[in-house]
Amino acid sequence: MIKKEPGIVVGVSNRHVHLTKEDVEVLFGKGHELVPIKELGQTGQFAAEEKVTIVGPKGAIEGVRVLGPVRSKTQIEISKTDAFRLGIHPPVKDSGDIEGTPGIVIVGPKGALIKEKGVIIAKRHIHMLPKDALHYGVKDGDIVKVLCESVDRRLIFDDVLVRVSENYCLEFHVDTDEGNAALLKTGDIVWIVQE
Repeated sequence: MIKKEPGIVVGVSNRHVHLTKEDVEVLFGKGHELVPIKELGQTGQFAAEEKVTIVGPKGAIEGVRVLGPVRSKTQIEISKTDAFRLGIHPPVKDSGDIEGTPGIVIVGPKGALIKEKGVIIAKRHIHMLPKDALHYGVKDGDIVKVLCESVDRRLIFDDVLVRVSENYCLEFHVDTDEGNAALLKTGDIVWIVQE
């Protein structure tokens, strides 16, 4: 198995919500704008001060972080473990693809929303700039394998989507369930591999 150098930084993604401008105002009040508290790995993306509660048929999860900036569609990204707790069955999807997904109730300090769709388990993926894609010999939409070599657990993730854009930074994204399975944490290094 050949490791393609250099390694790629990991971003382990906890449950979070992306909101439209209209939904921000319903949840946090008319004219409210998200307050950035921490920049994320991808340019222009940030963790916001705002948090919400998400409510499913079997339970609720409080303190779910809102990420900014606002989007054209509201999307809720959770893990399979979260899905069990909420009592819903979201599919694994690429971010932004919310067709055929379950809905959820989102509760904020100023109001609540009943979303008919929008809950996904995000497909594991690598963000790349075009120059990175050229270096690794891949293109947008390709599927690759990624090797994780933690001290206590070696694991290969198959079926990893490559996403290429001038707006991205090189980063491998997994959710908390996947990160825990490989003993990964944000900032660790992984490698694209070929057999």
